Amino acid sequence: MNVFYFIIQQTMYFAIPLLIVALGGMYSERSGIVNIALEGIMVIGAFAGIFFINMAQAGRIANLHGNTLLLAAIFVAGVAGGLFSLLHAFAAVNMKADQTISGTALNMFAPAFVIFSARTFQRVQQIPFNDEFHINNVPVLSKIPCLGHMFFENCYITTYIGILIFIFAAFIIQYTRFGLRLRSCGEHPGAADSVGVNIYIIRYLGVIISGILAGIGGLVFVVPTSTNFNASVAGYGFLALAVLIFGQWRSRNIFFAAFFFGIMKTLASAYSIIPVIKNLSVPNEVYKMIPYIATLIVLAFSSGNSQAPKAEGIPYDQGDR
Repeated sequence: MNVFYFIIQQTMYFAIPLLIVALGGMYSERSGIVNIALEGIMVIGAFAGIFFINMAQAGRIANLHGNTLLLAAIFVAGVAGGLFSLLHAFAAVNMKADQTISGTALNMFAPAFVIFSARTFQRVQQIPFNDEFHINNVPVLSKIPCLGHMFFENCYITTYIGILIFIFAAFIIQYTRFGLRLRSCGEHPGAADSVGVNIYIIRYLGVIISGILAGIGGLVFVVPTSTNFNASVAGYGFLALAVLIFGQWRSRNIFFAAFFFGIMKTLASAYSIIPVIKNLSVPNEVYKMIPYIATLIVLAFSSGNSQAPKAEGIPYDQGDR
């Protein structure tokens, strides 16, 4: 059972950032803007958050510690991701640029900018931090039979933040006036415009929300899995796009897709402690390929039935209505 609990805990580390970032992508694409810049936005968010943590732990800025520091860093990462995503929003909405090219440009720019900034400020590329955010057990809740061991021991507060973000994001897009307007902009922007919806503002907001969540997701990915940041989020932004497509741009489906890919990532990283898998004569490299092979297989069988927003990727011109 200890191995089972460990797998569940590790799955949370990998699935929660995928869930957060894919939800961000959903907001952008349901508004009609393709956002393949999730990888670059994650890098920027992780850089801002980890750099903030590094500075705080060195005593150079606010005197914060533990999960209070982590919450502040999450805020910083979200702001950085939102600001960076404005570049994509401006190119897609105002300039009516090709959204795939715009997103690709941001993906290429982000790591180079982070490396340059890190070397400028501290002469080295890696930004180290002390992991003071790990929670051994949550009082009271960790005593719950079975569930307590799985979800309330050896955890991070980011797990619960991710679940709250999912609940809030799913409610907003499905049951609020803003969510209805956002969805209408991605399906029939002309019809939405005819009843007074400002397509440009809604699409800007969709991209900004996407940037905020992707920035948070970048930090949420790095904190439980490393003790330094090296201008990379291991392709998680692209994996989040696969989660978004596999989840059919629907929040509930995205939730299950994120945990499916999270389990695949866990098997790739923790295979050595799983008795059945450990005894197989399979090279280590094969296990590391599992998440990406699973991505290719899933997309091969599911992309044909994808239900992307009808106006996704199509610049809106009010004069053409």
